[in-house]
Amino acid sequence: SRAIKTNQDLLPETPWTHIFYNDFWGTLLTHSGSHKSYRPLCTLSFRINHAVGGMDPWGYHLVNVLLHAAVTGLFTNFSRILFGDGYWTLIAGLLFASHPIHTEAVAGIVGRADIGACLFFLLSLMCYIKHCSTRGSSLSTWGWILGTGLCAGCSMLWKEQGVTVLAISAVYDIFVFHRLKMHQIIPALYKRKNLTLFFSIGLLTSWGTALLGVRLYWMGNKPPSFSNSDNPAADSDSFLTRTLTFFYLPTKNLWLLLCPDTLSFDWSMDAVPLLKAVSDWRNLHTVAFYAGLLLLAYFSLKGSSSERECNGRTIMNGKQNANGHSCHSEMEYKTLEVKSSFASKEENGIKKHEMQKLQLPSTENIVILSLSLLIVPFVPATNLFFYVGFVIAERVLYVPSMGFCLLVTVGVRALYVKAQKRFLKNLVFCSTAALIVFYGLKTVVRNGDWQNEEMLYRSGIKVNPAKAWGNLGNVLKSQSKISEAESAYRNALYYRSNMADMLYNLGLLLQENSRFSEALHYYKLAIGSRPTLASAYLNTGIILMNQGKTEEARRTFLKCSEIPDENLKDPHAHKSSVTSCLYNLGKLFHEQGHYEDALMVYKEAIQKMPRQFAPQSLYNMMGEAYMRMSRLPEAERWYVESLRSKSDHIPAHLTYGKLLALT
Repeated sequence: SRAIKTNQDLLPETPWTHIFYNDFWGTLLTHSGSHKSYRPLCTLSFRINHAVGGMDPWGYHLVNVLLHAAVTGLFTNFSRILFGDGYWTLIAGLLFASHPIHTEAVAGIVGRADIGACLFFLLSLMCYIKHCSTRGSSLSTWGWILGTGLCAGCSMLWKEQGVTVLAISAVYDIFVFHRLKMHQIIPALYKRKNLTLFFSIGLLTSWGTALLGVRLYWMGNKPPSFSNSDNPAADSDSFLTRTLTFFYLPTKNLWLLLCPDTLSFDWSMDAVPLLKAVSDWRNLHTVAFYAGLLLLAYFSLKGSSSERECNGRTIMNGKQNANGHSCHSEMEYKTLEVKSSFASKEENGIKKHEMQKLQLPSTENIVILSLSLLIVPFVPATNLFFYVGFVIAERVLYVPSMGFCLLVTVGVRALYVKAQKRFLKNLVFCSTAALIVFYGLKTVVRNGDWQNEEMLYRSGIKVNPAKAWGNLGNVLKSQSKISEAESAYRNALYYRSNMADMLYNLGLLLQENSRFSEALHYYKLAIGSRPTLASAYLNTGIILMNQGKTEEARRTFLKCSEIPDENLKDPHAHKSSVTSCLYNLGKLFHEQGHYEDALMVYKEAIQKMPRQFAPQSLYNMMGEAYMRMSRLPEAERWYVESLRSKSDHIPAHLTYGKLLALT
């Protein structure tokens, strides 16, 4: 809703340049309550969608699906560089295309930020690969490095994590293109032939630093602030709890990539219970995860003896090394003119010629690059450098999933090579095909959950019952299923009793069904939970005014009007509620015959009124106050303003008609 439906930056009357000063939700980036999510290219794509098709969701979904198709094509093309032509490249592409973790990013419109960032992420990486291959031999290499920087900048302007492509490019250059091992990097500094390598790395580092510096400056040099329900671990007073939970969360994310059985639209609040003690059994998962990761990284960076035996030679088909398996499983080759052979079941998945010249990366090289692709783009979401506004977000895994798909593919290839018997080779191949099919089926099922809001929120009840029941209550209320909506709100409050939004929504439901005493009770609870909730003050004041408790209503409206919008997630909605409070306070003074006081309050309301506020009633009441004070020219001016802002506003026609009859 906030990113599209109520985002003023999508409207044609809003100057398009505002996109570059506001965050993803349309709030000024330097505002204390801003989310600091600076994604102007994504917002610009929404604006184009809005200009072409308005609020018809079909066009928005079409763009998301086309972007995902483009990313899948680019990723498959990138995989060819690592695996050559053949079915290993196809497997990597199919894994990425069908992975269920992508459903939120593709089926949820706001997930377009992740898809767009991934598209330019891959374009930047492909440009850098071209730069590596032409470095020192062609002037075009500088064009490719320029393209790398520009695409990295565009990726960051789609979503913040896009800037990490520069680090991935450096990893590719060092460990894949130059095939250096960890112990070789320092000695390589002293070799003249590696000057171009370190010059390229220096350019990547400088550009990345510049992008991050500008990004930090543009958002006001301040990190965003989040509520404790968004990221409970970050709000915990216990250092042990924060540490154990933050170390565990990457393990949970990897499990979602490996086995995406349980998915949810929201993982905030208590969806992942905090790890408060070392004795929590989930710490075993954390230890196993990091141990496996470190071992995989260590053996990949260390390299193998078989690779050194193979490196630099021309390998003939079928030649065995000392370990008993084909030498090309560690260092594979492709010819200058690679031919596809999907049906062939050669050990490395491509049809080899007798003499081969261009080398494909070794298994260790691919593992290092895959681990980098899996880990580095995920680092901004780890709470390592700054706290983020979520516990787990499936859409954030869209870019890291490329590393996961490459890891699975290279692992399957290694198993296929090591298998000595044809039966075992077929078993590995068929198991991989089955994994792709199961991922695809799960994606289809998960897509069904995203068909409409009701199905989506029902699917999330077992993961995040408080948030899911609360959102489901809003949907049921919009369907006029009042008793079911009330039950859903109460279920949400059963799981989390201090949710101000749910307390307010339940109060609003009760107010609309004339259960005013109960509504007042829940509004007061909402205010107690969140003292800055202006809409709760507004409705409390309206009920009190209608009950004749004018003095209490006046105090409530006044208190509401004094609440600042600092550190609020949605300052636009807050300003609308404050303006409505002032409007009702003015009406209260008007009914009591205090027209001067009413005019003062109305003028304050106009000053605080946000752009999206519909002002026709406020302008009409201004005219009414002037009319009662016999200041007819001013009254006529405000009646005209009211009709200008909404030409079919009936009260203004009536009051203006009375004025015309009088004059």
